[in-house]
Amino acid sequence: MDREALGRHLEQTKITGQVATAREINLAHITGFLDGNEHLEFGVDMRRFWTWDEVFDLMVERCGIDPDRDHREGQDTIGTRQCLDALERYRRRFWSAVDQGADILFATGHPAGLFPIYQHLAAAAREHGARVLQIREGIGFNGGDLRQINDVVMFQQYGSLAHTHYPEPMRLVLAQLSEAGTPPSFVVADHGWAGAAASAGIPTIGIADCNDPGLFVSEAQRDLEVCVPMDDNVLPGYYSEVTNHILEGRSPAS
Repeated sequence: MDREALGRHLEQTKITGQVATAREINLAHITGFLDGNEHLEFGVDMRRFWTWDEVFDLMVERCGIDPDRDHREGQDTIGTRQCLDALERYRRRFWSAVDQGADILFATGHPAGLFPIYQHLAAAAREHGARVLQIREGIGFNGGDLRQINDVVMFQQYGSLAHTHYPEPMRLVLAQLSEAGTPPSFVVADHGWAGAAASAGIPTIGIADCNDPGLFVSEAQRDLEVCVPMDDNVLPGYYSEVTNHILEGRSPAS
């Protein structure tokens, strides 16, 4: 699928364009991130002082939210151009890691949405010579534990895979892998999984919604290598064209 067709698909499925996330939530999450809210800080180490206006401007530039500061309520946007540009960087970096035979860890805080993307990327990575890392499942966290399904690490609680923003699960996984002598050399993730890995100095690429300013700040600080702006919880089948686009980007050098 070419760029123009992919852009139409992104907007038709509301992965970009007029997305479901409310404007007031996006603005409140900037405040929450800067205040260190445990659900919004994503494990991002602040390399310098950021003002609210600086983060807002960053979200306009890199995520494509509405630049009108007087727009306080209602629907907000994710820029299709910003998403497509970031996807190009994402797929180049992914295939570069695969070509180098990286030890790759896949994880998601959005099992009902993003899981299929990572599942297919993990299969492709293994097929082309990278090592997909496996954890010892059952690491306890917050009344549940960490599990790995089809190569993707996720959090489960009360018998269901759970949405989580927390960075602590990634820290627990990194500690276990380091103790076993198999730390990742590359991470593909989102939310606190990506933020914590990037802050730990591990090359990481991530996906973030317009209400997730932390990962855009991490990218701006050159911790996270790539942050792709997109709605992270549409119907999982809608992401198939995104996955295909990444998989079609096999690097010419390989």
